[in-house]
Amino acid sequence: MVNSMKSLVETFYTAFQKQDAATMISCYDNDIVFHDPVFGELREEDARAMWTMLCQNAKDLKIEFSNIEASLKKGSVHWEAWYTFSKTGKSVHNIVEATFEFKNSKIIRHTDSFNLHKWVSQALGFKGKLLGRTKFFQNKIQIQTHKTLHDFRMKSKL
Repeated sequence: MVNSMKSLVETFYTAFQKQDAATMISCYDNDIVFHDPVFGELREEDARAMWTMLCQNAKDLKIEFSNIEASLKKGSVHWEAWYTFSKTGKSVHNIVEATFEFKNSKIIRHTDSFNLHKWVSQALGFKGKLLGRTKFFQNKIQIQTHKTLHDFRMKSKL
């Protein structure tokens, strides 16, 4: 069973490499809770729609993952992404540590941790570098990403 949880995480990130959101989403429990510094907390349909949006909008995404650890209840993985941030055309290299909680052989909680200031500096350039450490700016980013996700869901009928 432990190997199946490790395999579940591997399936998720192999699908991410292929921009296969449907397979990624199939690894999630219906009650999934996702959290990262850019989106904040997303639950259920919002979490699933986020991966669909990211996979559909990715133009030059490259994903690598390593160091998968998993028990019956928890797991972790190191992953890195290289891509062009669509709103600015700037190159981003994001280094992420992900943790998971499992239930019924699915991921029920997924938390991505990374340096938000570094990400904002790469994605937004000087403005992000200058303001990216402020709570106001961080909140503004989450408000914008939630709006982008909401608009995507309405357009895609997700």
